[in-house]
Amino acid sequence: MSDEQQVYPTATRELAEQRSRLAPGPAEAFRAFSKSVFADGAVPSKTKQLIAVAVAHVTQCPYCIRGHTRAALRQGATPEEIMEAIWVAAEMRAGGAYAHSALALDEIAHHRGEKGAGTP
Repeated sequence: MSDEQQVYPTATRELAEQRSRLAPGPAEAFRAFSKSVFADGAVPSKTKQLIAVAVAHVTQCPYCIRGHTRAALRQGATPEEIMEAIWVAAEMRAGGAYAHSALALDEIAHHRGEKGAGTP
C-alpha cells in the first residue's frame, strides 16, 4: 500500500454508491451539474479538462488530479498539454503569493508610521 492510499482511501464504486444513498438529491444534482460544466460549449471539453487539471493542482485534491488527468487524456490532451496546464497552476499559485506581498508591505509601512502603498 502506498503512502497516498494510507491517507486517501481509494475511490471505489462502493464509496460513490454510499454517497448517493446517504444524500441522493444532492448527489444527482452534482452529477448533472458536473456533466453540464464539462460538456462542449464555448470552451471545448478538452480545454475544460485541462483547466480542471490545473485547478486540481491548486486545490491539491488527489482524486481530482487523477480523475481530471484521466478525463483530459480521454479528451485527447497530450502529456505535454497536461504538464503545461500544471505549470500554469504553479505560476498562478506563486504569483498569488508575490502579489499578496503588497499587503505585508502595506502593514510594514503602517507599523513604521508611513503611508502604505495602497493608502491615499
